[in-house]
Amino acid sequence: MKYLLAIDAGTGSIRAVLFDTDGNQIEVSQQEWIHLEEDGVNNSMSFDFKTNWTLVTDCIKDVIDKSNIDAKDILALSSASMREGIVLYDSDGNELWGVANVDARADLEVKYLKENFKDIEDEFYKISGQTFALGALPRLLWLKNNRPEIYKKVASISMISDWILARLGGVISIEPSNGGTTGIFSLKNRSWDKSMASKVDIKDDIFPPCVETGTVISTVTEKASLEIGLHTDTKVVMGGGDVQLGAIGLGVVDVGDVAILGGSFWQQIVNIKQDTSPPKDMSIRVNPHVVSNLSQAEGITFFSGLVMRWFRDAFCDMQKLEAKKRGIDTYTILEEMARSVPVGSNGIVPIFSDSMKYGKWYHASPSFLNLSLDANLCNKASMFRSLQENACIVSKINLDKIKEFTNIEIDAIVFASGASRGELWCQILADVTGCKIKIPKVTEATALGTAMSAGVGAGVYKDLITASKTLVKWDREYTPNLENYKIYQDISKKWEEVYKTQLKLVDDGLTTSMWKAPGI
Repeated sequence: MKYLLAIDAGTGSIRAVLFDTDGNQIEVSQQEWIHLEEDGVNNSMSFDFKTNWTLVTDCIKDVIDKSNIDAKDILALSSASMREGIVLYDSDGNELWGVANVDARADLEVKYLKENFKDIEDEFYKISGQTFALGALPRLLWLKNNRPEIYKKVASISMISDWILARLGGVISIEPSNGGTTGIFSLKNRSWDKSMASKVDIKDDIFPPCVETGTVISTVTEKASLEIGLHTDTKVVMGGGDVQLGAIGLGVVDVGDVAILGGSFWQQIVNIKQDTSPPKDMSIRVNPHVVSNLSQAEGITFFSGLVMRWFRDAFCDMQKLEAKKRGIDTYTILEEMARSVPVGSNGIVPIFSDSMKYGKWYHASPSFLNLSLDANLCNKASMFRSLQENACIVSKINLDKIKEFTNIEIDAIVFASGASRGELWCQILADVTGCKIKIPKVTEATALGTAMSAGVGAGVYKDLITASKTLVKWDREYTPNLENYKIYQDISKKWEEVYKTQLKLVDDGLTTSMWKAPGI
């Protein structure tokens, strides 16, 4: 038996997942990691590459040990990671500095760029599909202004998935799907646009080669082999962004395919032609897909999964105890309770994530509005259901924004990640969107997509599309209740009006935003 190794570097954890060449998951090892705020640097999220490399190696060694395989039978490995996170290197390839995905330290730099380079964010967005909110240019400018001794040494930049492969294979390079989130990138050419750096007086000679996902970039170095136990014949294959590789793991490979990834954040992704221009209002981000002739329009809903975790931990101690006693998940019990709550959750209006407004990205203060003092109507069950409904409503609004500039009609959505395990949540999503909802058998799509990338490099699969259509299988489907769909359309319109009022409270300094992009 031969194997493929996927290394998945998420926001909250690092995982090594071993697959056989038929796409069956053999073994997994996971370690949580944290990204700390740098002393004296507000809104920073540093990437500790020294500590985190130890966690990466521990996961790889553990998955080899637990699976009891011969490492030489691992044909190839590849890596995925959170987008936007970057690592900088010196001329010898040693790490100098790194940040994780939602590092927002560069507030002053974003303001400086907008004020001193007229319309430059709009100009760059038309080329890259990205704003400055989480882009690399403001962060590099911050480094230049605040850590000049480090900035002077910077000779190369990569994403976190590329950093893992560079450590294992000795070659620093990037690929479009993750590299595109730096914003220093051309959607049309699927490569760096160095002129963007030059225009704002940032080094333009730090950009490594850009190669497509599934390309063999090296084999495991002798040093990595001795350190970890991998074999030097194992191919090191270019990976990509976690969402885009997750799309491959969900069968989202053709123009017009749609998926919602229901994790800590929710992403709504729609495959579009590579030459599709980003929307003029900068409401949605556009990223290169790992499929070489496609891009993806992407809406993002902030903290949907994390809000659910907060609700569970803040209010549901009794349900936690019951879940432990019954040997099931707490969310299963909350869904059982919420099933008897009518559509609309008895009028409760949750205020958490706004729909995506990429050009001016901030949120209202977290709150529940329109609560009733009748405990039979307003209780844990109705509040929980309102959060489920709200995540689906915001997703629908984001998908409608994508439909406006792509003219793509959506009738089916692939739903994956943690939220897709909930039967009620899946049905609510169908009712809110009016679309058929498809649930894949393998919900750990990013790891599977990363293994597919490794398999393409090893010659196991012809290409990513072939691998995806061969390996992705379906578990169940949900069809919409059209009466509920009509009700949710009215609820959605009301919610948007209420949210505008809540944003004004933030604007007036009366409440505190849940999150603001740098420069807002």
